[in-house]
Amino acid sequence: MSFHTGLGWAALVVLPLLIAIAVSASRYAGLRHDKGIVTAALRAVVQLAVVGAVVGVALQHTIGALAFVLLMFVVATVTSTRRLGQTAMIPGQWMYCAAAIGSGAFAVLLLLIVPGVVPRNPASILPMGGIIVGGAMTATTLAGRRVLSEYRNRYGEFEAGLSIGLMQPDAFKLVVGPVAGDALLPALDQTRTVGLVTLPGAFVGMVLGGASPVQAAALQLVVLIGLVAAEAIAILVVTELLSRAPLPDGRTVSP
Repeated sequence: MSFHTGLGWAALVVLPLLIAIAVSASRYAGLRHDKGIVTAALRAVVQLAVVGAVVGVALQHTIGALAFVLLMFVVATVTSTRRLGQTAMIPGQWMYCAAAIGSGAFAVLLLLIVPGVVPRNPASILPMGGIIVGGAMTATTLAGRRVLSEYRNRYGEFEAGLSIGLMQPDAFKLVVGPVAGDALLPALDQTRTVGLVTLPGAFVGMVLGGASPVQAAALQLVVLIGLVAAEAIAILVVTELLSRAPLPDGRTVSP
């Protein structure tokens, strides 16, 4: 079996077709993401072209790789902040997102890189940083939107909790706590079914690069457990911070 580095002419036909299928499915199901799918695809083309050139430079030096991971963290924070802002506007929201993503991602990356679990070189730091930061971003976004939506739907219960003397954090977590963990389900399902349903990127990449399946499996295990840990920390932090935030009236929070 051979793998080509170029996409070829077939991709120029298939990729637009895939986008059209996604847009059609979104429109038919009423998902309201028609424009977002097209925009995301076009941005991916431009960003990957630029990133491909920048990563080539970053991979030459450890400092460059670390700087690129920090850039990923900044972009992840902006992305999560924007997504949470679509549900509710809370003063200092970007700081909550930054704290959640940063605490989850950097705690795990330090534990993996400093002891040498992952080789301390740019070729390992950069992709590992991207995977862990991306996972923490996703968990922060999903958890934040989910708990704010639940806060809106059960605002009466939140007010009732306050009326019987509960502090705001306790009343908030009493109402939204059970749903915050939903944000961890994708990472848990991926870990539970690895090798049976999916062969994740780290495993496939190492095998294609010439590593043995055992080595690839060991690295993939590190990635998956690291993702679960990073996302769990991010969910905990964003929920705790939102519970203490100057919350808007639940009736004004977007569904």
